[in-house]
Amino acid sequence: MLPSDLNSPTSLSDLATQIKQWASEFGFSDCRIVDPKLEQFRDPYNKWLASGYHGTMDYLANHGDLRFTPENLHVGTQRVISLSMPYLPESVETVKRLQTKNKAYIARYALGRDYHKLIRKRLTQFAKRIEEEVGDHGFRAFVDSAPVLERQIAEQAGMGWIGKNTLLLSPKAGSWFLLGEVFTNLPLPVDDAMPSRHCGSCSACLDLCPTNAFVEPWVLDATKCISYLTIEYDGIIPEELRSKMGNRIFGCDDCQLVCPWTKFAKYTQENDFQPRHHLDNEELITLFQWDERTFLKNTEGSPIRRTGYENWQRNLAVALGNAPTSMAIIEALEKGKEGASEKLLIHIDWALAQHPILR
Repeated sequence: MLPSDLNSPTSLSDLATQIKQWASEFGFSDCRIVDPKLEQFRDPYNKWLASGYHGTMDYLANHGDLRFTPENLHVGTQRVISLSMPYLPESVETVKRLQTKNKAYIARYALGRDYHKLIRKRLTQFAKRIEEEVGDHGFRAFVDSAPVLERQIAEQAGMGWIGKNTLLLSPKAGSWFLLGEVFTNLPLPVDDAMPSRHCGSCSACLDLCPTNAFVEPWVLDATKCISYLTIEYDGIIPEELRSKMGNRIFGCDDCQLVCPWTKFAKYTQENDFQPRHHLDNEELITLFQWDERTFLKNTEGSPIRRTGYENWQRNLAVALGNAPTSMAIIEALEKGKEGASEKLLIHIDWALAQHPILR
């Protein structure tokens, strides 16, 4: 049993140790505690917004003050418990799939069940477990669902460092993991941040980004990022970027794949992160031929739903334009024009123009 006097440093220290044990039992690979100091990020963040690098993601400009003051986002917050969970299945191919141009590449976090659902449930269970022991001390869980500077908090907690690709890198787990947080008013002892960032002179993520989306180290122009273009963006993909997208139809993992720290990645043990509907090894044509009903059925409970059916077709049309020329692709694209919206037609016509030999 834990000591009952939570004002005792010894008691709080014991509780912190117990919290990390519970986190492991709930499937989290790392758990650290921090008293975040986020005001230093306000000016760089606002400069990034002013440059328009967030594109149409207006939600990133909302509730700005709350991002930098956790105690206002959740009143009374004194500490944030930062947690991570790996999501990459061991059986899933990455580079090989990118190189197989007639098959679809979907960001590996999106192959299974929506991570929001899984991690939110675990965080809630985790917070309730702490409450069972110490009572209600303002525990509130977040997972990519509020204006929380997750990577900065995790960096200050010592989980890793923010790499030049703007992702959190761990010396023990690379970057194939997702983050979540539990805010609390308990003055728990905090973990030390890493003394420095460890990217050194490496610039692989910057140099090998397919669309040159990095303005400079640690600065991403989302409007050129394939993840933004295929997931968040609802418009016409700029023509100069389409050929660079390859077979990536939902998200992009390239800046993780080329990172040297990826070799330390931990594989997921969660069944919910295993691929559904063969989405880790499916033909582009097959996915393009899904009607909307099939799309909705096969993406139920999946983060892929976020892009919507029309943009799913748009992304696939671009990928088919980048695939090796075949009569089957041309026929599929021609058939796809039937009843297509103006936006989709623009991308289908572009794709057909990439395959002039057999037409």
